[in-house]
Amino acid sequence: MSDVKAELREQFMDAFGGADFPVENQMDLVPALPDGPATKFEAGDVSFTAMEMAAKLGSEQEFPYDDAESLVDDIIDG
Repeated sequence: MSDVKAELREQFMDAFGGADFPVENQMDLVPALPDGPATKFEAGDVSFTAMEMAAKLGSEQEFPYDDAESLVDDIIDG
């Protein structure tokens, strides 16, 4: 895993680890984010908000998720 992916994975785990699992859709994740949909993820030359990430991933995510790790795995793979 590249340094950028590893750093993003850590940020995603920090951000989504506090979600009330299981989550049924993207909106269930919003309360866990420190700045809601405006929460920014940055690593290396990569920078995007949670809202931008959600729009990009679209149907790549397979809800529901029972834990943060499986959610983050799909985000990284997407």
